Amino acid sequence: MTRSTPLMLLLAASFSAAALPAVAAAPAATQQPASADSAPVLVTAAQWQQMRSDGTRYPVFTKEQQRAERLVRGMIKAGIDVPVPKDKGGGYTHEQHKRNYQAIQAAGALYRLTGDKVYADYARDLLLGYAKLYPGLGAHPQGRGQIPGRLFWQTLNDSVWLVSAVQGYDAIRDSLSAADRKTIDDNVFRPMADFLSGTPENFDKIHNHATWAVAAVGMTGYVLRDPIYVDKALKGSKRDGSAGFLKQVDQLFSPDGYYEEGPYYQRYALAPFILFANAIERNDPQQGIFKRRDGVLLKAVDALVQSSYGGYFFPINDAILDKGLDTEELVAGIDIAYARTTDARLLSVAKAQKRVLLSPEGLQVAQALAQDKATPFAFVPTLLRDGPDGTEGALAILRMGGEDGQALVMKNTKQGMGHGHFDKLNWLFYDNGQRVVTDYGAARFLNIEAKAGGIYLPENNSWARQTIAHNTLVVNEQSHFGGDWKKGQPLAPTPLLFAIRDDTQIASARMDSAYDGVSFTRTQLLLAHPSLGEPVVLDLLRVTGSKAARYDLPLHFNGHIMDVGFKSQSAVTSRPVLGKANGYQHVWVDASSEPSSEARSLTWLLDGRFYTYRFASTAPSRALIGESGANDPSFNLRREPMLLQRVDGQAATTFYGVLEPHGQYDGTAETVRGANSRIDAIAHYRGKDADVLVLDLAGGKRVAVGIADEPNKPGSHEVNGGGQSWRWDGGWKRFDSSTGKDSK
Repeated sequence: MTRSTPLMLLLAASFSAAALPAVAAAPAATQQPASADSAPVLVTAAQWQQMRSDGTRYPVFTKEQQRAERLVRGMIKAGIDVPVPKDKGGGYTHEQHKRNYQAIQAAGALYRLTGDKVYADYARDLLLGYAKLYPGLGAHPQGRGQIPGRLFWQTLNDSVWLVSAVQGYDAIRDSLSAADRKTIDDNVFRPMADFLSGTPENFDKIHNHATWAVAAVGMTGYVLRDPIYVDKALKGSKRDGSAGFLKQVDQLFSPDGYYEEGPYYQRYALAPFILFANAIERNDPQQGIFKRRDGVLLKAVDALVQSSYGGYFFPINDAILDKGLDTEELVAGIDIAYARTTDARLLSVAKAQKRVLLSPEGLQVAQALAQDKATPFAFVPTLLRDGPDGTEGALAILRMGGEDGQALVMKNTKQGMGHGHFDKLNWLFYDNGQRVVTDYGAARFLNIEAKAGGIYLPENNSWARQTIAHNTLVVNEQSHFGGDWKKGQPLAPTPLLFAIRDDTQIASARMDSAYDGVSFTRTQLLLAHPSLGEPVVLDLLRVTGSKAARYDLPLHFNGHIMDVGFKSQSAVTSRPVLGKANGYQHVWVDASSEPSSEARSLTWLLDGRFYTYRFASTAPSRALIGESGANDPSFNLRREPMLLQRVDGQAATTFYGVLEPHGQYDGTAETVRGANSRIDAIAHYRGKDADVLVLDLAGGKRVAVGIADEPNKPGSHEVNGGGQSWRWDGGWKRFDSSTGKDSK
């Protein structure tokens, strides 16, 4: 192997004795003489010494150290257990190998922080156990449908093991005898790095699985002083820049820091991105990794926090609903981002997490928290562009009322690769700390062996990813792009409008290629008015097609139905199923109406607040009330309600509606107030090149919003209807007036 490239020479220089401080973290009597090729490089000896000296002064750091001590002491008591891999996710061997890498990482940190050789000895003995096991392993016996790992059923988990374990190994490596160090180097870390980097179908992907793999190999390269591994990690297995970490940073994030698979996977991918970037900065600062693409990795931390409500990430694409800001991966992201930026807003997130890394960055956060430097994180209306150049759609987040107020999320993003769902121009709504208009997320019970071993359930494909499981347009009962993510990957929506003012926020986008010959444009607003108790959501979806079709518009909501404001026929003795395929087979139909063009309503109650949804369409539509869970013999699906508007036999139609939070129900005091909607009517009028939505409010007030078809083009617009005329210049305009009525 040649070591003559400039990068290799640079790495060799960074590994020299002169470049690294001497080890001083543990008492001399308990430590092997240090040499330049074994001293820690992911966290330097001087940094460990500072943490050991100062960490006990800061409560959050002390609690994290105590947490690690409880973990490792429990593992030491249980004894060394390095089982032959045999179980799928959630099984005994899977969970034991997971516990082991957590213990190796924690034990390494504790050795440095306490000087107690028992921690180094335990980590050493665990790794010697792997040195006996790993060389004889082949493909995992439970590998299914993906590249199998050696320790785990998928390679991804092997990468996670290595990212964690190599950090613990770095901390103890200079305490080992030369023989033990060579045994562990040659029988654990080198073969694992060779396996990962020697699997280009995984290692060279532009995907979160590959991010974990390149981070694992690159960090191992720094620890083992092997610049070949580092070069492969940065540039791909061919070392030509066609793949690898740098390419992933350039391709997977938008200029705003949005990760194309969505917040759930941004949370997961953030750990290897940030941890490996930190290792690069420590050992190869000339890369300027945290400055790359205008600091996109640090922007990614901010974008991820913005992509949350009530502490939980927006569950778009293959997301599990209970992942939030306290996740371990974001602990790493917050600590390292704060150390790089000293942005006091991040400290409020760290304060809520109640955790820090046992690292210099964690110490810095703990110190700042102890000094009460935290300021509130401002959750604000945000447009997060998608695609490496920011030209492939966007996630529009509208907010009013602060952190637990109203948040309207409009998903106008690109496909999101294989984890993407077929839901262009989908939306979610949060209010009063609750998920009101919902997204199912992923059909999966992570690592629960009883549910298919914790992997994605069959219903993830048959329901969760299908368009009918989302709040967007379905044509002829077919999912967007025919349910083919590879077809959808290069076809993103076109954002048209994003505008913010105190009482009105608006976002709009168009999708032209989800169906052949069909284009649909959606505009949504978050609108406040003194006559309304809370801001309301206005929704306008206009669809045009080349031929007559069936248009379905679902709304998935959370709560208990209070009032069905339209005549319907209920299915009380049997439950018909909505359809036969593309997710329709999983919907029970509980009630349905006759076609009508009149506005109708549905009211439900959620956590003490009422929600009334008024909806209509320009062509006669049926209204159906349903519930997920049909054709589900294994009870894999959650039972969740939905409302469906259906227009048949039209080439074009416009759906419009308003969702109003109102009132309060106090079950303890047995009181109800504001249970009736404060919106009397909704109307829609169409002009030559624009629409107007009109709300008549209780008390005689009226609000109208004009929306141009092409809001980015200058020009004047006029719409007439209901005895009124609205004229405006530009993309949109709000009109406030009186109806002349004194409605009560």
